[in-house]
Amino acid sequence: MQGDFAAHIKIFQDLGAKTHLVRAPRDLEEIDAIAIPGGESTVMSRLSERYGLFEPLRARIDEGFPAFGTCAGLIFLAKHIEGASQTFQQTTLGVLDCTVARNAYGAQRESFQTTLEVKELGDSIPATFIRAPKITAIGENVEVLASWNGAPVVVRQQNIVACSFHPEIEGEHRLHQLWLKNIQGRPE
Repeated sequence: MQGDFAAHIKIFQDLGAKTHLVRAPRDLEEIDAIAIPGGESTVMSRLSERYGLFEPLRARIDEGFPAFGTCAGLIFLAKHIEGASQTFQQTTLGVLDCTVARNAYGAQRESFQTTLEVKELGDSIPATFIRAPKITAIGENVEVLASWNGAPVVVRQQNIVACSFHPEIEGEHRLHQLWLKNIQGRPE
């Protein structure tokens, strides 16, 4: 409904995955997994509630439905938001046992690119941080796959993989591929 979904669609299609846009609860019946892109997490929250997607999506993910979230997608998946706005109580799906601080890596003008070593890839990947959330706490069942300056930036909890940055901006496909491999048992 909102966010950088076009870049994710291209990467998934390049990897051979079929894609389908999700705009209504009935669309969830046609997919086997969901990617929640970067964008504006408060808008995602409001639109998912307005169009009746919030509860069905949360329930499916709780039942093991695979989810991949980048930047705002991480916020939307997280259990807690640190320093959340008092004027608008943002609702999250609460399915990823972590706490995030919105825009913690700085404002738009403080966006940056770096490279990260990612566990399981055995290689570094480019990472673009744009008003990125910082993971400030994780639950015991959350595995850290990559960190930057001591903070987790790629995490996995069973069926969920999420990252603080935008791999899709660089056309970086290896996190998408890792997620697909984990959920489909596909060879690399």
